[in-house]
Amino acid sequence: MIDIGNTIIKFPPLREGTLIKRYKRFLADIEIDNGEIVTAHCANTGPMKGILWPGGRVRLKYSPSPKRKLDWSWEQAEVPSHNQLKKCWVGINTSLPNKLIRSLIEANCLQKQFGAISSIRAEVVYGVEGKSRIDLLLKPEANNEDNREIYVEVKNTTWSEKKLALFPDTVTTRGQKHLKELMSICTNSRAVLIPCISRSDMEIFSPSDIADPLYGNLFREAISMGVEVIPCAFGFFSDHITWEGIKPFKISQK
Repeated sequence: MIDIGNTIIKFPPLREGTLIKRYKRFLADIEIDNGEIVTAHCANTGPMKGILWPGGRVRLKYSPSPKRKLDWSWEQAEVPSHNQLKKCWVGINTSLPNKLIRSLIEANCLQKQFGAISSIRAEVVYGVEGKSRIDLLLKPEANNEDNREIYVEVKNTTWSEKKLALFPDTVTTRGQKHLKELMSICTNSRAVLIPCISRSDMEIFSPSDIADPLYGNLFREAISMGVEVIPCAFGFFSDHITWEGIKPFKISQK
C-alpha cells in the first residue's frame, strides 16, 4: 500500500526546457536549458486543450537509440493552476496512464475498490464485435466476495475548468465506443472507467459535455447501467510521480 503523496513511479531526472511549438501532432520544438533547440516526440495526438503553452516550461526524457527517430520525448508541461497563484506540472504522455493504474493495483492501493487481485492482463480483446481491447483485465482472488472479472478502461485526463478535471477535451468517437463496450459487459462482469487525472491540482472529475455532449450522455447512461467510475489523481515531478488519491466525480459538467 502506498500512502497518498508518496511515490508510485521513479525514473531518471527529466531535462527542462521551453516549448517553442508543437506541430504535425507528434512533434515539438523545445529549447532546453543549455540553449540547444531539439525536436521531441509528443506522445499525445489530441488537441492538448489547456496544457499547450508555447513559451511555457516543459520536461523531456532523453533516450537515444538506433531504433528511435528522435532522441527526445516530451513528458510533462507546466501550466497555470486553478487558483492562478501557482503552477502545476501535467503529464502529457498518453502511454503512461495504463502503467500508473497498473502500478496502483499491484501496490494494493485500490484493494478497497477491487479486492485482492490474482492476475492482471493488458490489451485483452473484448466487446460486442470482438474488435476492442480493454486496457486492463483483472482476475480477483477466488476468496473475494465478488469474484467477477473486472474490465478497466483508463482515460488520460489533463483538461480542467477551475478545480474540475474534464474528459474528453474534444469529440472522441473512440471514447464513445469504449463506454458502449463497457455497458455491454457489465451484466456478468464488473466494468470500470478510471479517469487518470495527470495533475495534482484537481478536486473533482466530470465528463466534458461542452467538448463532447454525446460522450457526456453515454457517461450518464453507463453509470445507470452499472459501470463504475474511479477517478485517480497523480502528481508529476522531475524524477518521480506521486499518488494523490481517488477523487469524487459528478455526472455533469454543469
